Amino acid sequence: MQETGRLNIPNTVTVARIVLVPFVVWAITAGRFQLAFWLFVAAGLSDAVDGFLAKRLDAQSEFGAYLDPLADKALLMSIYVTLGIVTLLPLWVVIAVVSRDIMIMGAVVVSWIVGKPLDIHPLIVSKLNTLAQILLATLILASNAFQFNASPFEEVLLIAVGALTLLSAAAYLASWLRHMAS
Repeated sequence: MQETGRLNIPNTVTVARIVLVPFVVWAITAGRFQLAFWLFVAAGLSDAVDGFLAKRLDAQSEFGAYLDPLADKALLMSIYVTLGIVTLLPLWVVIAVVSRDIMIMGAVVVSWIVGKPLDIHPLIVSKLNTLAQILLATLILASNAFQFNASPFEEVLLIAVGALTLLSAAAYLASWLRHMAS
């Protein structure tokens, strides 16, 4: 991975995604769901754009490799917590999603502190989990923004997010335990 500087174009796009987070949170808490929906869509597009630009401009960097997932987590965790606060998501799914991410971050920190740093690569179950989380957040924002009943799809996605979050947490925990034992 080439280090092309921390303030390259793709990383600037990623920082812009982080800057969007409080605006999405505000829009949700203010009941401005159309604005929240479109800001969330813009954030999602920026995630695709920064990756495309990093490859296209040969501007991939170690800094960007850390910054991009941080931006993704900041956005998704903030949206899930906010949707839980305004009671559009059940508390159990918010707790599961946030706890899983805290567990993963804690494992990374502990591994680094004890001198056994992890080289984390997303697992397939984790990618499916992230996709389900994005779809659920999008559906809830869209149904509130455009006033339609998403109940059957929402129930299916809630179950998928719950199951995939637990499976992903278990897979990462098992991987971390193997790493620490080696």
